Amino acid sequence: MKNIAVLASGRGTNLQAIIENIENGTLKANLACVISDNKDAKALERARQHNIEAVYIDPGPKKTWLIPEVEQKYVQALKDRNVDLVCLAGFMRIIKTPLLEAFKGRILNIHPALLPSFPGLDVQRKALEYGVKFSGCTVHFVTADVDAGPIVTQAAVRVLDDDTPEILAERILKEEWRIYTEAINIVLSGKYRIEGRRVIRT
Repeated sequence: MKNIAVLASGRGTNLQAIIENIENGTLKANLACVISDNKDAKALERARQHNIEAVYIDPGPKKTWLIPEVEQKYVQALKDRNVDLVCLAGFMRIIKTPLLEAFKGRILNIHPALLPSFPGLDVQRKALEYGVKFSGCTVHFVTADVDAGPIVTQAAVRVLDDDTPEILAERILKEEWRIYTEAINIVLSGKYRIEGRRVIRT
């Protein structure tokens, strides 16, 4: 069984879904560790509650990314645990060269919008202000461009007239829990190919 690692900065709700889906057999993987840039992240607490190694790595100077020296520590931690696939789940750092090169084609991210619409942060507010009738979530491969890698899977969620950003986010989150496991299973199975920007099941 292949090893995955989750990188998370906050609550760890997607992490919780991954843990539960491994435990119930829906997700065919071993969660080798959870790594965070936030020593107080609830994600680390969730990992410990399930006897999963929880690792805090100091992110260093306050930036939106990790400086190369620090990012190399993340790379080494992942390699030391023989990680096959890295899963970002609310990891609030932009991945740069060291990790991208060490795990090329082996990093996934979940984004709470239907990419390429609304990349970045505060996406539910942007969706409501734009007036879209559907929003949703996307699992994609991580590349040097933020929220721009090839898309593995998506789920659409209807936007209701009385939605607030918070209400819409909670409804989308339930779909995130479902499709992240689906995407991880696809990638770990190796039964796909990438043609241009398209991820094609084989």
